Amino acid sequence: MNSHRNARTTPYGRALLVRRVRQEGRTVRETARELGISRQTVYKWLRRFENADEGALENASSRPRHCPRGTAPQVLARIERLRRRRRLTAVEIAAELAVPASTVSRLLRRLGLGKLWRVDRDAAPARRYEHERPGAMVHIDAKKLARIERIGHRIHGDRSQKLRGVGWECTFVAIDDHTRLAYAEVLASEDAACATSFLRHVIARFESLGISIERVLTDNAKCYGSRSFRALCEAHGIRQVFTRPYTPRTNGKAERFIQTLTRRWAYRRPYRTSAHRTAALRPWITQYNHVRPHRALGMRPPMARLRGSREQRL
Repeated sequence: MNSHRNARTTPYGRALLVRRVRQEGRTVRETARELGISRQTVYKWLRRFENADEGALENASSRPRHCPRGTAPQVLARIERLRRRRRLTAVEIAAELAVPASTVSRLLRRLGLGKLWRVDRDAAPARRYEHERPGAMVHIDAKKLARIERIGHRIHGDRSQKLRGVGWECTFVAIDDHTRLAYAEVLASEDAACATSFLRHVIARFESLGISIERVLTDNAKCYGSRSFRALCEAHGIRQVFTRPYTPRTNGKAERFIQTLTRRWAYRRPYRTSAHRTAALRPWITQYNHVRPHRALGMRPPMARLRGSREQRL
């Protein structure tokens, strides 16, 4: 149980008042005045301390000890079983068990099953992996972003003010599986020509850092299966690997990077035009690779991981 931010007493303050009264011999009136609380509050915590141990000074749950009208444990178990095994919605479970839907929803949230995707996640926990060397696997994906002619509703909040026919542009991203080294580029669209051009730039960028790409992992978009894209992979000895259809988590590192990219760059601040947003991409990528700590890398940036890999190979 968390203390209220304006609470006058905390477990530390309660121990302090007990020590002042029982060990230092101060009066209850004096202690209450110093701590800004009432004498009744001081007496209350003194009684609790004397009737129990030091744990009595901790925050206790406000939940009643007995709840005669609460949901029976057997019903709670059936709700969880129906949710996990048959993947029923709260309304369907309520109809089958003759329990109010609001009660079922509340209990599902308590069980951590308020969303159906949580059931799938618990049934099939994430399989985490990491390739042992830079370039062994490079994840590639793309994110469409609306072109900017003026500040949009994400900033001013008024969805009634919309621009028609502005169009889209595509941000391609590539991230190395071992080092989390990232590269991104804004192109006109997600077609074969743009995808092939992006891969060519990724290969050149990684080669400048001493990384030879062995495999690339993409989704099943047509641009990645085009002749030009496949020919470029074959010319550099790169093996293509595709994700399972409708399973974005198999390209999870790219998906996660796109989330960071959109929050920290695309929607970080208002841009006057798309050109201003594109110009801010390269400095952000540099900061991501050289400065920003990465939790999966022991709070080191990707370039530090790359330098460590080089030292191990020497």
